[in-house]
Amino acid sequence: MTEFFDAQRDQSRVKALIVQKYFTAWSTVILSQVKKKPPESGRLAYIDLFAGPGRYRDGAASTPILILQRAIADPDLRNRLVTYFNDADPGHCESLASEFSKIRDINQLRHKPHIENKQVGEEHVKDFEQQSLVPTLFFIDPWGYKGLSLGLINAVLRNWGSDVILFFNYNRINMGVGNQFVTHHMDALFGTERLTQLRNRLAGLKLTGLSPDERENVVIEGLSQSLIEMGGKYVLPFRFLDKNGARTSHHLIFVSKHHRGYVIMKQIMAKESSRIEQGVGSLEYSPADERFPTLFELNRPLDSLESHLLKRFANRTITRAMIFEEDDYGVGTRFTDANYRQALLSLVDKGKIQVNSTQPRRKNTLAEHLPIMFPPDAPPR
Repeated sequence: MTEFFDAQRDQSRVKALIVQKYFTAWSTVILSQVKKKPPESGRLAYIDLFAGPGRYRDGAASTPILILQRAIADPDLRNRLVTYFNDADPGHCESLASEFSKIRDINQLRHKPHIENKQVGEEHVKDFEQQSLVPTLFFIDPWGYKGLSLGLINAVLRNWGSDVILFFNYNRINMGVGNQFVTHHMDALFGTERLTQLRNRLAGLKLTGLSPDERENVVIEGLSQSLIEMGGKYVLPFRFLDKNGARTSHHLIFVSKHHRGYVIMKQIMAKESSRIEQGVGSLEYSPADERFPTLFELNRPLDSLESHLLKRFANRTITRAMIFEEDDYGVGTRFTDANYRQALLSLVDKGKIQVNSTQPRRKNTLAEHLPIMFPPDAPPR
């Protein structure tokens, strides 16, 4: 485990960037509400139970330092953000405290970062369940699966304005699913009933020649459904591939109860994807993609979105904003609001839909409020 912090890998860099970008967007939204209260009561929080030593041995800052630097740079965050960091390794806690003390202007924070040295488990679950937490961004980045549980996630997610970002080693959980000796850990993560269903499904599919990719889809789908059943209405996975781009190394899963957080995180993940086809992010990061750029688009995702829109809104007049809302904000797809706009502009250019506007419309623009007229019985492409 110590070797993990020798040098920051590409996956760790992208993970930290996604978390930092979402924290910035999330805190901006939450601050607009909590600023209505005095700083003593109008607060927000960031919790990291597997915080690590703060820096990699090559000097790269890890997520805790990036979050605090962002908070120091914002006057409102400086006064209202509460941070809680934990790690089971006492050496990591000592290093984290030392690194925090070196951060420029760290004393400007109204609430000093709180660091604890505990094993993550039921004690944390009970503590969070007994508290009415302020809006919290909860980041969980364990070494394996010990300490991970639906109860832990729900204890934070149940509070207003709180979101969860879970980063985990897929291979460890994949091996754990079929290991009877760690059933109690898998029960905590998937739920007893869901784990039984998952194991039965994997056993059945194995007889038909289950591929590694198919098994991965089954496992991640099972975890996503467990999170949804728990109350996380919006679940969004992002896949990290190994340095060769051949196998999955990690997954980052975002869980929220509100569509706004889902929309924001999908936009961030799309931009950090290593592969983008027709403007649509793959929602995965593979170092191999940067070394071997895709020269030809074998898949045209916007074409399928255009066909979907023609069928979904046939014989209707509706605004772009309402299209995205009625389509449930692209939940369950890779498509962002920007992708919807791009597909609609393409349909306008092809003459398949019309924009009802009394004013001349500039090229490549499509305001949210303008009515769009779809033809009746639009044929499939």
